[in-house]
Amino acid sequence: MPKFERHLFICCNQREPGHPRGCCDPAGQAQLQYLFKQKLALRGFNKRVRANMSGCLDQCEHGPTVVVYPDGVWYGRVTPGDVEEIIESHIVNGRPVDRLILPEDCINASSCPHRNPKPDR
Repeated sequence: MPKFERHLFICCNQREPGHPRGCCDPAGQAQLQYLFKQKLALRGFNKRVRANMSGCLDQCEHGPTVVVYPDGVWYGRVTPGDVEEIIESHIVNGRPVDRLILPEDCINASSCPHRNPKPDR
């Protein structure tokens, strides 16, 4: 079997309701990951592109979060309605969906302007 061309990691992390950082998969049903898998298979990509469930990608304030490797493209606030566009634009045509890309200075940065400050103890 040939290796996968791309891996999509879809955050399916859960947190308790009302958590200050938010939650990518509050229902705990991995709906977004399942939808990517289903749509990729319908287009014949299931043997070339893998849609993986991921634990926390530490981008909670931007969730639901999807990262595409080896491209290193991070998407935030992804909805089920965005799945087709990501597949068509990024996976099929090699053009990331600009409106969903997380700002570079937010990825793995403690000073991201979207991150809620930690409460004083």
